[in-house]
Amino acid sequence: MTTASTPGDAALSDTDAAHAGARIVRVVATPLFVPIRIEVAGVARETALSCCLVEIETASGHVGHGFTAITEEEVIASIVDEVAAPALIGENVLAHEKLWEKLYWLLSPRGQTGYASHAMAALDVACWDLKGKLLGQPLWRLLGGARAKVPVYATFGFAFLDRPTLVEAARQALAAGHRRLKMTVGAEALQKRDTPRPLADVIAEDARRVLAVREAVGPDVEIYIDANCSLDAYHAIRLAREIEAARIGFFEEPISQNDVRQLADFRRQTGTPVACGQNEGLAFRFRDLLLHDAVDVLQPNVAISGGYTQCLRVAGMASAFNVAIANGGAWPFHNMHLHAGLAHGGLVEYHLPAVLLCAQIFDPLPVPQDGWLSLSETPGLGFAPRADAVRELARRGTSRGRGKG
Repeated sequence: MTTASTPGDAALSDTDAAHAGARIVRVVATPLFVPIRIEVAGVARETALSCCLVEIETASGHVGHGFTAITEEEVIASIVDEVAAPALIGENVLAHEKLWEKLYWLLSPRGQTGYASHAMAALDVACWDLKGKLLGQPLWRLLGGARAKVPVYATFGFAFLDRPTLVEAARQALAAGHRRLKMTVGAEALQKRDTPRPLADVIAEDARRVLAVREAVGPDVEIYIDANCSLDAYHAIRLAREIEAARIGFFEEPISQNDVRQLADFRRQTGTPVACGQNEGLAFRFRDLLLHDAVDVLQPNVAISGGYTQCLRVAGMASAFNVAIANGGAWPFHNMHLHAGLAHGGLVEYHLPAVLLCAQIFDPLPVPQDGWLSLSETPGLGFAPRADAVRELARRGTSRGRGKG
């Protein structure tokens, strides 16, 4: 005797099958050290950047791709392959909250940041890429679908450019359609105190550079500056005061260690907007920046700050405090989904070295038009690593020196 199935039974069966297809069956990391040739205003520089790719496969045969960078790529790969992967096999990739908490207690049981947060970021990005592919939706729409394109700012002004070349680079960025520009200051002053270079001399030249760029681009272009945590509070305050006439949009990571107390004091003393957060690993650091009125623009980075799952939480905190968010720390093609998805989303950083790295690995990637990046309707991230390129880069080996973004 057979029993006819009801529509509810069929739906349940389909759901069970879908959940079975979302089961994780493979997790693997690939560390890469990627040579980069930067050419800005006729000046070329050879450097390299480290990154780590993560691949997660489900029982349905779908594959998601994760990414993290600006860290020790082989350490991250070891964490993923030897610690995280065994804990994820058999789990449902759609359960991002469950998986993130599992990874947190596995990798950061006492609130550590650093390597653990990078590894969690890469794994979480891969899970969200898979979620988009399994559900047939672009990631930015799953994250909220607030807009189909995002504004970018171009990071063009690097320390290796002398002042005339820096000015020419700014003009070229304008000619390419960018109206929001960022340049570095500080010249790794605290990291290289053994050269020696007095910090007063460093910021005096920084002031001349910033004011020269402002004069070259005119009053209507946004200028941002980034010290990469390379100044102490005293010299950061002095620099901000010396460039008041440039009317910068924000000063990113002006003070070493993103010291919350000193950042709050910097804002009070200078009136200069502060941006930071790109290298923070856990939510409590962002909370403290907000509670102490230490920041004007919060910068969670999905490739560093624990992936989309945690960056959504950070963005929610920022929204509750009425504080803007933006992408800092590069990797625009991963971060554009967060800022397109959320109504509270903001600027995305089009960082030249990071873009050059991504262009060697991923395809297809969007190109900014008149200062905006448009997102595709392709499910998931909308781009993926080219297997041949990854194999060739891996073949060349990793860890041949260190590169920074």
